[in-house]
Amino acid sequence: MGGEIVSIVLVLFILITLWKGVRIVPQGEEWVVERLGKYLKTLLPGLHILIPYIDNVAYKVTTKDLILDIPQQEVITRDNAVLVTNAIAFVKVTDTQSAVYGVTNFQIAVMNLVQTTLRAIIGAMDLDEALSSRDQIKAKLKDSIADDVSDWGLTLKSVEIQDISPSPTMQKSMELQAAAERERKATVTRAEGDKQAAILEAEARLEAAKRDAEAQVRLATASAEAIKRITESVQDNELPAYYMLGEKYIASIKEIAAANGSKTVLLPGDLVKSLEGLLGGRKGA
Repeated sequence: MGGEIVSIVLVLFILITLWKGVRIVPQGEEWVVERLGKYLKTLLPGLHILIPYIDNVAYKVTTKDLILDIPQQEVITRDNAVLVTNAIAFVKVTDTQSAVYGVTNFQIAVMNLVQTTLRAIIGAMDLDEALSSRDQIKAKLKDSIADDVSDWGLTLKSVEIQDISPSPTMQKSMELQAAAERERKATVTRAEGDKQAAILEAEARLEAAKRDAEAQVRLATASAEAIKRITESVQDNELPAYYMLGEKYIASIKEIAAANGSKTVLLPGDLVKSLEGLLGGRKGA
């Protein structure tokens, strides 16, 4: 019975020893081996033989591109506007030893570095510039952190700005500002329209007054010409005046008769005597 237990223990020991001594690294990974706590070498994909109980696989690092989702954060621009932005970074481990020994956790380090740098870049911009310069921000961000991540054995493949937009409070303020601006423009437009209408109305009144004046001048000229011709025909100084006044008197009577509400029209019994009265009487009457 004791011999069987020893055999079982021996078999287990041999299996564990083989498992610790023979290691197969899968494609897309690199393993860091330490000997008695000190860095020894980096194992590439394939079969490797280690010294059991002395050599130890301390880190297993993937060499495929890593996608790091940068958490959303609020950033204050140069003109004190609050923006909400987040990004995504693509990095690749090119020096496994530097990646595991150069920083405690290279993934968290890259994420924090991107957040801090992004905050600094946007903080140096105005609101309108930040919202319209996504490609410029991306280029500045990549140039700013590329050297830093290379010290950690990483290559920054790309960094993309996923979203950059005003915060909910800022959006509400912008909407109110836009509404106020639209109302201001509408008020200006209405005022300009009223101004143009007043100008056109004044110009119309002026033109009408000019035409009325011209018409009165022409009527006066026509009347004078008519009196002159009548005088020349009849050789009488007062009769033309009677004639013209009589025409105007009859025209006035017609207007009164045609007016709304007119019921009775009074005509003088002797139109000539009435006109004589207006002119002060004829000579020799």
